[in-house]
Amino acid sequence: GASGGVWGLDGPREDQDARDLFNWLAARPEISDTQIGAFGISLGGGAVWNATAAGVPFKAIVPVITWTNLQTALAPNNLAKSGLVQLLALEVPTARWDPALLAAEPALLQSNIAAIAPISAARSVAPQLSSISTPTLLVQGRHDFLFDIDQALAAYRQLAGPKALYIGDLGHLPAANPPAELPTIYGLAIAWFNRYLKGSGATGPAITIAHDPWDGTPSTFDTLPPTKTISVALPGTKTLKTGSSISRGVRLTGGLHETFGDGTVTVRYSKVKRWDHLVAVVTVTGQSSPITEGGTKISGSKGVATIHLMNESVVIPAGKKVTVTLAATSDAYSTNVPAGSSITLTRETLKLSVLTKAVSP
Repeated sequence: GASGGVWGLDGPREDQDARDLFNWLAARPEISDTQIGAFGISLGGGAVWNATAAGVPFKAIVPVITWTNLQTALAPNNLAKSGLVQLLALEVPTARWDPALLAAEPALLQSNIAAIAPISAARSVAPQLSSISTPTLLVQGRHDFLFDIDQALAAYRQLAGPKALYIGDLGHLPAANPPAELPTIYGLAIAWFNRYLKGSGATGPAITIAHDPWDGTPSTFDTLPPTKTISVALPGTKTLKTGSSISRGVRLTGGLHETFGDGTVTVRYSKVKRWDHLVAVVTVTGQSSPITEGGTKISGSKGVATIHLMNESVVIPAGKKVTVTLAATSDAYSTNVPAGSSITLTRETLKLSVLTKAVSP
C-alpha cells in the first residue's frame, strides 16, 4: 500500500498496514467482511498479534514462532541477547528502518532497558492478552533462542477465548525445522480456520508437543503437561578474566530427561572488577547446540547472581554429562566486558525444569 516500505518491527505503521489489508479484503464481494482470519510467521506473527490488539477484527488468528512481550524476548532479565538482535537487524537494511527504531538500536544492544521500554511496549501484546477473546492457535518452537516457549505460554495461560498450543521442531536458531513437520502445522491451521471462519469441523487437542526429532506422531494433552525440577550443585572457585570462561559438569540421574519450563543457574560472586554481566550456557555431551542459555547483569563487588534460562524443550539422553559454562559472551549474548575485567565465581546451582514423563523417544 502507501506505507513506503519502511520497516517498524511490527509497530503502529504495520498495524495500519494490517487494517488496510483487512479492509481491502472485506470490501471484495466474494469475501465475508466478518469471517477474515490471520496467519503469520515470526515477524508476521508479531504483526498478527499487534494488529489484533489494535482492534483489527480478525475472526481467528494463528501466530507462529513469535513474541508476545518484545522486551522479555530480546532482553530477558534486562540483558539484551545482543548476538541474536544483530542477526535480526541484518534482515532489513538500516536505510529502510523506521527512524525511531533505528535510534533505539544502540540502547537495546547496550541493555539500556529504560530507553527501549517505549519501543517494546508499542510492539507487545502482553498487557492485553487477558482481554483478547479471538480464537487463537499458538505455534511455537521447542528449541528457539530468539522467541522461546515462554512467549507462547504467557498467551496460552491468559487468553480469554478459544485457544490451542502446538510446540514443534520449527523456529529460529538452533531449531531443526524438518520439512516433514510443515504439513502437520499447516493442517492444524487450516482446521482452526475451518472451525472459526467457516464454522465446520473440529480443532484437535488443546496441547500438542512434537517429538524431538520429528517422527510424525506428536503427543497431545488436555492441559499443560506436568513438570518436575532437577537441582544439582556445581562446586568450585575460579576467577574469570576478559575472554575466559568456566565450565562445570555433572551427569544427571534418572534416565532420559526432556526439558520443559523455566530453569536457573545461581552462582555466588566476589572481587568484581569492571565486570557488569554474566552469561550461562547449558550443554549436553554429544549435542551440537546448547540446551539453553541465559544472562543477567552484575552489580556490586559481591553477591549472588540468578541467571534465568530460556524455556527450551530439549532431550537429555540418559547418562550424558550436562555442562554449565559461565562467561561474558555466548552465541546469543555477544557483548563482552571491557578489557581488564575480572570476577571470582564460587559454588553454583543448576535447576532444570523437565517433563515428569518425557514425550520424545
